[in-house]
Amino acid sequence: MTTRAAGRAGGIAAALPAALFVALAGTALHRQDMPVGGVELPWGAVAALVLLASVELLLGAAFRSAVPTAVCGAGCYALTGWWSTLEPGRRLILGDLAGNLWIFGIAVVTVGMLAWCRRYARRG
Repeated sequence: MTTRAAGRAGGIAAALPAALFVALAGTALHRQDMPVGGVELPWGAVAALVLLASVELLLGAAFRSAVPTAVCGAGCYALTGWWSTLEPGRRLILGDLAGNLWIFGIAVVTVGMLAWCRRYARRG
């Protein structure tokens, strides 16, 4: 196994538990909101997306590859997508503003972090 392949495997191995952590923490955090002028602002969903972006950036920089970033984003999206399709009463993510911002924001943040983390990729 080459050094590059070993690094990629290590990045994937680190990205999977990171995806689980971000999915759990972000899902717990996304329901937090704050009333401002009679309007509920979903600051928890924004904070959860910032958490996702920071973990993806850490993975991309640490392993100098976009692969762990992609794996983390895909894993987080898969877990939260599954949790949003559970039957009523067991569903962790609702289809309201905070839930939609969290679910669809994962894809947007991951694509943005993939573009950003390309600068850390090894050359050659």
